[in-house]
Formats: sequence, C-alpha cells, structure tokens
Amino acid sequence: MTVRNLDALFRPKSVAVIGASERPGSTGAMVWTRVLEGGFEGPLWPVNPKYSTLGGHAVIGETGDLPEAPTVAVICTPPATWPGIIHKLGGLGTRAAIIVGEVRSDDDRLALRHALSAARPNLLRIVGPGSLGVVSPALHAHLGAPSCTVKAGGVAWVSQSNALTNAVLGWAQARGLGFSHAVALGAEADVDAGDVLDYLASDPGTRAILLELDSVRAARKFMSAARAAARNKPVLALRSGRADPADALYTAAFRRAGMVRVDSLDDLLDEIETLGVGRVAAGATATLITSDSGLATLACDAFAAAGDTLAPWPDEASEALRQALPHAVGGNPLRLGDDARPEHFGTALELLANQRASGTAFVVHASTHSAPVGEVAQALIANQRFAYRGLLACFFGGVDAATRDALHAQGIPVHTTPQRLARAFARLVDYRMGRELLMQTPEGLPAQIPAAIDAAQAQAREALAGGEHQLTGEAAARFLGRFGLQVETAPQASDGAQASTGSTGKPIVDIVVELHDDDNFGPVFRFTAPAADGLSEPLRVYGLPPLNPMLARDIVARSRYAQLIAPEPALAALTALSQAVCDVREIVGIRLTLRVYRDRVTVVDPSLSVAATRSRLAIVPYPRRFEETLDWQGLRVTVRPIRPEDEAAHHDFVEAMTPEDLRLRFFGAVGSFDHSQLARMTQIDYDREMALIATVQSEEGFTRTLGVVRAVADPDNETAEFAVAVRSDQKGRRLGQLLMDRIIRYARARGIHWLIGEALRENVAMIALAKASGFTMTRTEDPGVVGFRMALDEPAEPGTASAAPAAPG
Repeated sequence: MTVRNLDALFRPKSVAVIGASERPGSTGAMVWTRVLEGGFEGPLWPVNPKYSTLGGHAVIGETGDLPEAPTVAVICTPPATWPGIIHKLGGLGTRAAIIVGEVRSDDDRLALRHALSAARPNLLRIVGPGSLGVVSPALHAHLGAPSCTVKAGGVAWVSQSNALTNAVLGWAQARGLGFSHAVALGAEADVDAGDVLDYLASDPGTRAILLELDSVRAARKFMSAARAAARNKPVLALRSGRADPADALYTAAFRRAGMVRVDSLDDLLDEIETLGVGRVAAGATATLITSDSGLATLACDAFAAAGDTLAPWPDEASEALRQALPHAVGGNPLRLGDDARPEHFGTALELLANQRASGTAFVVHASTHSAPVGEVAQALIANQRFAYRGLLACFFGGVDAATRDALHAQGIPVHTTPQRLARAFARLVDYRMGRELLMQTPEGLPAQIPAAIDAAQAQAREALAGGEHQLTGEAAARFLGRFGLQVETAPQASDGAQASTGSTGKPIVDIVVELHDDDNFGPVFRFTAPAADGLSEPLRVYGLPPLNPMLARDIVARSRYAQLIAPEPALAALTALSQAVCDVREIVGIRLTLRVYRDRVTVVDPSLSVAATRSRLAIVPYPRRFEETLDWQGLRVTVRPIRPEDEAAHHDFVEAMTPEDLRLRFFGAVGSFDHSQLARMTQIDYDREMALIATVQSEEGFTRTLGVVRAVADPDNETAEFAVAVRSDQKGRRLGQLLMDRIIRYARARGIHWLIGEALRENVAMIALAKASGFTMTRTEDPGVVGFRMALDEPAEPGTASAAPAAPG
C-alpha cells in the first residue's frame, strides 16, 4: 500500500495538460476547458506542438520543454505516447499523472506497461488509464473531464465508474452540494481504491467517504486502509451486482472493515446531503418534531421501516411543554398542532435542549399558512444551537435554493421525504455501531499451546511430504483436536431444519462450514445454516479470518438459533477453526459440519485440504512468531505483540505511570485514557503497526504489563516512527533497552528503511536510550524537541542492538 505522492494529486501546486486542444469534441479540449473553468490559481501549462496559445496561456511544444516540473500532469494523448511522456515528466520531477485515455488493444496494454515502468524509478504516481480525473474543489483543481465544475464540501467521492461519477457530480451540483475530493479511478493500473482510502483517512477536509466499486484489487491493502479510515470517519460503500456469488463476501468484508454498505445509488446520494452538510452525532435514538398528525404518522412509519428508534418522551419535559406550547401534544413524535407558527419549532428545540436522552432532532414539515417553509427554516437556523446531537430537516416539496443554501451553511441537511431522512439516519447509526464493533474489546482468546500448534503444523507438512493433500477421518480429528475441537465418531442424525428445544443430547442445528481460497480476499469462511422456520432461504454468512470471540459473536447473532443455545461453545468453535487456519498456513480448504447442541458443539465429517502454498489472509492475524519468553532481572518476562484483550492490563499500566512520565511520553499533561483511546493502543493493524509489550504473570494469575514499544510504519514501508514507555516503578532496570532492541529487529526484518522518533529535550533518559541504541540526533522545528533517526539498510556493527537476527517467519 502506498500514499506516496498522493498529496500531489489532491493538493496540486501546478498543472500541465499534455495534449491540450481547442478542437471541439476532443479529449484535450474537454480537459483544458474544465481546468480553465474550474479557476485553478497555480501555474498552468498547456502542451501541444500544434498551438502557440490556448485560452490566454502560452503553449509548450513538448513535455521536455516545460519551464519546471508540474505537480500533476493530465495526459490526453494516444497510448503510444504515454511511455515517452511519463519518462520526461519523471525526469523533470513531476510526482503524479492522470491518464484520461482508454486502453483498447494489445498495443495499448504494452504502452501502458512501458509507461508504468518509466514511472517507477521516479516514484511518479499514475491515476488511470481511462480516468475521468481528480477534482479538489477547495483548490479549484478540476483535473480531467468531469461533466461540470464542482462545489467544495465535506464528502469525498471515490469511484471505479466514470459515468456514475459524472452523474453524481451533476446531481450534487443541482442541489448545491459539494465534495472535498472526487476521484474516478479508471483501470487502477497504479493508484487504486485502497491507496485513496488511505490518503483520505487522514485528510482534514474530508468528513466522510463515499465509495463505489465493483471489485478490490489488493484485498489486504484495501482492508487495512478501510479499517483505518472507518475508525476516523464514516465510509459508505456501494457495490452493484447483488446476484454476483461473491457479493455476500463483499458484504462481510465491508462489515469487517467498519464500512456501511448501501443498497442503492439513491441512498448514497442522500448521504452527500447528510454527511457533507450536517454535523450530526448520530446516537441510537431521535425525536421527531412536526405540526400535523398525518405527517407524524408518515414519519413514524418511515422510521419503523428503516429500523430507527424514537427516543422515549421525558416526563420532566411535559410540564415545560404545557407552559411553553399549550396547544402541542407531548410525546415522540412531538406534534405542535396545525396552527403552529415558525417560532414554535424553535421553542421545541430549546425545550429539548436539556433532555439529552431525546437524541438527534428531526423536523418534518409541510408548508402551511401559519408556518411557511422559509420561515420555519429560519427558525431552525436561529435555534440550531439547542440540538446538541445535530438537526436534520425534511420539508415536503423541497425548499427554494436560497433557503436550502442557508440551511446548508449552518450544517442542517434537508431531505424531501421522511423515508429518505429515516434511511439516512439509519446509516449514520449503522456507522456508529460498526465503529463500536471495531473498537470493542473482545473476550480473551483461548489459551494457545505452542506445542500443540507446532504439532498441527508438523502434521500438515508430513501429510504433504507423503503426497497426501486431504486430512479426513482420524487424521482430521487428531488435527482439529489440537485446537480443542471434538469430532463425533458416530454422527447423530439431525433434521437440521427445525429448531429443537429438547434435552441437551439432541442437536439444535447443523452448520456447514467451508473455507476456500478466494482470488481477492484469500482464505475466507462460509457458514451455512438452515432456516429456523423451515421455509425461508438458508442463512449464508461469510467471515474473514482471523476471528476472535467478539467477531464470532457477530456472526452467530445473525441466526435465530442463537436464542436457543449457550453461545460460548459456538464462539469457541468458530474461533478455534480460525486459529487453525491462521496458525497452519498449509490449510487451503475446509469442509465440515458443526453440530450445535444446547451447551456444546462437535464436529462432524471433517475434511481439510492442505497444500504447500496459499493466498495471504486479507487481514493480518496475530503474529505469534514475535513472542519470546526470557529471564530478566529475576522475573520471567514474556515479550509479545499487543492484543485487543490487553486493554485492561494496558489501563493499569498507564495508571501506574507518574504524571511526569506521562507528560514526557505524550509531550504534555494527560489525564486518564478512555476506552476508545485504549482501544486504539491495543487493537492495532499488524500490517502497518507493531506494539511489543513486556508482561509478567502476577501471583494471582493476572497479566501485568511492564513496558511497551511501538513502531508505526508509513503506508510505503519507508519510515516507521517509534515510541517507548516503561512503568515508572520499573525504570532504571534496562527494560527500555530490551524493548528497543526488539523493535529495531522487527523494523529491520520488515524491510523498513528508516526508524525515527522524537522526545522532549528534557527527557534525558529517552535521549540516552536512543543514543545507546545507535540513533543519530536530529533537529526538529520545535527547539524543545529532539529527533532521532536510524538507517536500517546499513549493515549493523557487531554487538549493536540492531545486529540482532530477524525474527523467524
């Protein structure tokens, strides 16, 4: 994955249009016209030997004659010219190019390969070919051939479709809506959806991301980027093709990444309004405010259909309502009456301001003689400050452009029907719940016995060495038993269609479990269970390993059988299967039945396929190879990667540090850390970050964290930034050096080129540790901060920490 030079695409300082033209209908003319109409304010150079001036700009005859390197070049010429143009741009120092033309023949594909080869030595990024372009409205940069100029807004649009991009941009323009960025990816020969998600995740001008795609090119990169983005802001995805057999897998991948899948283009367009305009902190509930009882009924029906929840009416608000609005009917929805005036809507918002349980405020209104839409809108603007969880409006028939723009300017989204408003809110709730799932602390994983895992690996390899590619019968039972799974030797018949509430000895349901190696996502599970009513379609759910008990619970909870069983055995079984797949890379396929009883789960008819190689998992599992147990300072210390279930121990670790040590570590005074902060520390993406902790077991059997060292790599794996912290009562015992040695070893084994860090100049102990570890001191922009830098490519001198051997695997 890489975000290298993507800032050039999204924050260009100068632009060249290669093949700019004035010939009507030509690509060069469309692109040049749009760049001019967009009003780009930086240097702008048209390149074409056929012209001397275009649009008041002097034309450059050849790419190599440009007066300086443009930040971005938009290439509108035929494919045969691409390699030469890219070579010249790279030599000048251009960092990004957008290829608008399509690849249609074998000769075109060959030209593209040569262009990519020419770009690589100069780290020049390419969007396309076949890209409509990249638009950054805040900079007036319309780089490509979008159908219209685009207004600035807070939502980013990323799509694999040019036609859909044009349609969405036109729809938004007609409604006064804008975008932070809009990207049509084209063929994704270089820059793909994962790269763009990674960049937008930390883009301060982007509050939400709307993604349209048909397929994923690099699943691990995409999943890592999507999970990082969804932790920071809403990411909504639209994928057409519900009949596609792989569609359910994409649903599972989106859910696992914390993204919200939408079912239609209409829903995605509504989110441009809700997310791009609004400042809504969606809770689980909302309060409807309307005038007419008929509107109230329509709105309630819409909320019920969308799965939304109306907040209970607070009893303490009733008396205040009688005094302020004697003709209103309390409850949710709050009905102001047919004769309600505009100021009554403002009074209702003020009335609910102190009732935090009332949630997000929704105003649904159709214009009346006593309350014209325009005047109600002004009342909402004047009293918006009282809606502490945000305010959304629905005006039947819409509003005029001036009123709409005034509402937008104050961060109030406007929808035309209660149904669209309710669905938009439901997706905000889905995002909040998905993000909470990402941030939840799972139950602890079952204890892994390294000897059992090693034995399972040896069994799979011995089978391959003997020419066997299937483990069945006793061999499969022995293998699965190493992960705590019990195989039924004499399967008991089960109808599998009707739920049973009988004795413990009778099965509740049979779940068919399959693992296959998907072309995009690598090894994935499919779980199939019969319908609980015997009439509906079977339940089919996909799961991406690794699974922990929390993720397994999310899968199990979607079945009606979940109410009939003790969940723990089923969660343990799914987690054990996931661990087997993650720990034994030779497993390429599984087919078995999980027979679920009320209080236990067994395996029936297991068959495991093994091979020497398989695809990579889309999500990096816990890297057990970095675990190490050693004797240190009279203690038995385990150094290992941090896990989500370490949150409680990490809380205790932070609490045990003195305020001064915390200030030195975090560059300022800090208080206690809440769950979300601790979750970010313990639930890391092993594909881009490592946190090694030193732990000991207390006499009571609890794990105690003594220290932690982190390295967070940039998406290009070029540089990693480290930080280290040790419990205050363990300082002076060289624990920091022990941890530093191992993070240097990890970074070098990963292929990172530079390890960097910073410390307050007064942090004498940290500076001494960095020097002892071989770092070079560097200056920073802050005179109170010292920088550290170590080149990991250079051969390490004997005896230094960085000379330690790379960890196995």
